[in-house]
Amino acid sequence: MKKKILYSVVFLLCAVQVTAQNKWKQGILVDEFIFDTASFPQSHASTIAETPDGLIAAWFGGTKEGNKDVCIWTSKRIKNKWTAPEKVADGVMNDTLRYACYNPVLYYAANKELLLFYKIGPNVAGWSGWMMRSKDNGKTWSKREALPDGFLGPIKNKPVMVNGVLLCPSSTEKTGWKAHIEYTTDYGKTWTKSTDINDPKIIEAIQPSILQYKDGRLQILCRSRNTTLNESWSNDKGKTWSEMKASALPNNNSGTDAVTLKDGRQLLVYNHLQPDSGWVKGKGPRTPLNVAISKDGKKWYAALVLEDSPISQYSYPSVIQSKDGMVHIVYTWRREKIKYVKVDPRKLKLTEIKDGKWPGGLKVVAKTTDD
Repeated sequence: MKKKILYSVVFLLCAVQVTAQNKWKQGILVDEFIFDTASFPQSHASTIAETPDGLIAAWFGGTKEGNKDVCIWTSKRIKNKWTAPEKVADGVMNDTLRYACYNPVLYYAANKELLLFYKIGPNVAGWSGWMMRSKDNGKTWSKREALPDGFLGPIKNKPVMVNGVLLCPSSTEKTGWKAHIEYTTDYGKTWTKSTDINDPKIIEAIQPSILQYKDGRLQILCRSRNTTLNESWSNDKGKTWSEMKASALPNNNSGTDAVTLKDGRQLLVYNHLQPDSGWVKGKGPRTPLNVAISKDGKKWYAALVLEDSPISQYSYPSVIQSKDGMVHIVYTWRREKIKYVKVDPRKLKLTEIKDGKWPGGLKVVAKTTDD
């Protein structure tokens, strides 16, 4: 009888655990790697876009971030399968000089060009902005074009078109972490930009995502060293921005991304974990990886836990919504591979996030990761 009781208790505990895990997986339709093996050991900073031919993803891959052999790679999803990684850009400057590539950003433009923005340089402080164009949805690419001095293009997350102006969320790290917006009305041929949105002596912020509201307002959400996801708002279509402040959500000094859904809600992909005394410069573990939803950009609701393993990192997401209403997310998986997840936003089960804590007390013990 005692054994039967013990087995029953164990079964119930397992059932509760499985139920809790399944709660944060509702709405996921596809969960897969873009590739299983590659010619490069590390991958990071993926991006995704939809073209008339389907989905295309890009990322940087090589020996290690910052190494001269790090290039930009792409893969297309054809008949529900990802093609083998294809190198499309490198950091060869001339016969004797080569740098690493960083942070690609894909955007399918209204002129039917697929734009690929990326960075080349010896390090983040010293990188420069570049772009390439494809007129056949990523099959072939133009020669690379250097952006004007002082312009980097979208630094990690996708641009947003507002009244004929492509707003590119950007940032710099050379003299403190500062976010700004770069503008182009001709898809990267000419550029202007905003002033810095934040004062890094007060609040540090990089890698913005741009969200849109039905009343015309814009919101940016930024990575920070302040243990919070930082935000700023614009009432004039992105020309000027409010003082940057902390949002209600935490940030572990790691990249996030967000998208405005067709139904007006905002969807955010990020690492949700509370800061502790062991964090240095706001840098915490890059796990778990979460999805949250908001109607107003202020109150957020827990929706998904994409990863919660304490092993390594799950980071730098990129997210879009396709024409059929599905949400597509790509992200770094342990710096080894790029993961792809397809989500039906209509099937998400939401629970309010209160006091910055993930509902149910989700907690993962992991070491702080680099980069």
